Amino acid sequence: MASKIEPNANTGELKEAIAGAAGPEDTTGHKNMLRLIQLRWIAVIGQITTIAVVMIGFGIHLPLPHMLMVLACLIAFNIGSHLRWHERTEVSNNELFLALLVDVGSLTAQLYLSGGTANPFAFLFLLQVILSAVLLEAWSTWTIVAITSACLAGLSLFSEPLRLPADHGNGLASLYVDGMLLCFAMIAALLVFFVTRINHNLRAGDAQLADLRQRAAEEDHIVRMGLLASGAAHELGTPLATLSVILGDWRRMPEFSNNSELLEEISEMQTQLQRCKSIVSGILLSAGEARGESSVKTTISTFLNDLAKEWCTTRPIVSFAYENRIQQDMPVVFDSALKQMICNVLDNALEASPQWVSLEATREGDSLILQVTDAGPGFVPAMLNHIGKPYQSSKGRPGSGLGLFFVVNVARKLGGVVSARNRSEGGAEVRLTLPLAAISLEEEIVNVG
Repeated sequence: MASKIEPNANTGELKEAIAGAAGPEDTTGHKNMLRLIQLRWIAVIGQITTIAVVMIGFGIHLPLPHMLMVLACLIAFNIGSHLRWHERTEVSNNELFLALLVDVGSLTAQLYLSGGTANPFAFLFLLQVILSAVLLEAWSTWTIVAITSACLAGLSLFSEPLRLPADHGNGLASLYVDGMLLCFAMIAALLVFFVTRINHNLRAGDAQLADLRQRAAEEDHIVRMGLLASGAAHELGTPLATLSVILGDWRRMPEFSNNSELLEEISEMQTQLQRCKSIVSGILLSAGEARGESSVKTTISTFLNDLAKEWCTTRPIVSFAYENRIQQDMPVVFDSALKQMICNVLDNALEASPQWVSLEATREGDSLILQVTDAGPGFVPAMLNHIGKPYQSSKGRPGSGLGLFFVVNVARKLGGVVSARNRSEGGAEVRLTLPLAAISLEEEIVNVG
């Protein structure tokens, strides 16, 4: 079982998408417009078939030139719609309203030429009303209702007569009854087919909008965490600096410098103090921009080798298996946030598996793959669907779960992917996929320029 968190926009882009509903709603509107174009092609084919059957099969006279002219206009409009909406994806309510008005107009023209309300296919106006109720805003829907009602009333007064035998009482032997049944079956089938898909588009749009809102909430949470970290860094800066000065003085005092055991403990205290400073700096960078002033020009292998060596010497790990399988090295730009991101994953693995942790680095195409594996109990199955969510942790401590939260945030900003799974042989695996274009030295030079 695996859980994957895909990259998305930053906070500003997410808020802009939600505020303007530019993303999911436009996508939904575009899909619905394409459905209307498909429905219009079906209407064209249906009208051609009906005209041919009525004239050839039943010998009923129809004003063929005028009806074909209406069909030609409808075909031209549909071709133009297809070309327009093939290039554009933003569809407004007014544009959908206009498209339905064209359908109502063409239906009214065809009914006027073929008997008006005496034509059993007059019930097709209901199809336009129901589609408008599903697709349009309330005012547009009521406008369609008013227009179709007016068209139907007008057709009852003005229309070209349709010569049908007065055999309504003959049941299925009546042409009018057969046409009415055919009209009902066609309306029912089209409504089930298209409304089902339109509702699917609407639900997909709602789900996408909900996902954007969730991402925006997470980004806002990161901003608040950044403000909290800024305050903590400000408060911790002075005591940490004081401790650093005191430890430096202790190292030079004869009482400590002549005692190797105490000197070793002071070195360990300085190492842990420096780690505290780097953790605070890493949180600040993770809560803000993923790329900062702390960027360092190096190569992939050099950066990973140094990181693995530093992490191994500063953590109480029994066995650390590091394997660098990158064959083609390249110049890149790494910073503290990226380093802290990788260390966070390793620290989480260490807490779950103090005896053994593995880090494997590979390059697949244009991506850097970092795979962290442990021999611990693995993720709780319910957590795999929420990897990267704040306060989602199996450690059972308040405030836990922020490590992977920051990891996912930094990976998103770099256009990367974070995925996690439980291994069949035991333990957990966290996989980081980062695009080389986001960290390559050439990309950084282009961005600076």
